[in-house]
Amino acid sequence: MATSSKAKKRTVRLASGRKRARQDVKLNAHNSSLRSKFRTVIKNVQKAVAAGDTAKAADLFKSAQKTIDSIADKGLFHKNKAARHKSRLAAKVKALAAPAAA
Repeated sequence: MATSSKAKKRTVRLASGRKRARQDVKLNAHNSSLRSKFRTVIKNVQKAVAAGDTAKAADLFKSAQKTIDSIADKGLFHKNKAARHKSRLAAKVKALAAPAAA
């Protein structure tokens, strides 16, 4: 397999490159953590909607909005992606609340 041989990283010779590599490890860990947090808050709202718990879904959605916006502000992904996810979650929460009201 050619991909496994390319997976091996070469050591960087320049001091600035070595520093960049050290920083990249830390940045990658932070971004991974934020990405995981983003997925978790979305999943929590979706689980509440699936369970039919209107109050819990609305509460989780409110906190999820803050989290999604803060992560988008950090530049982890585009603001339109954040808006798309919030819109879809809002529609699900609203649809869950509508039959209860009717």
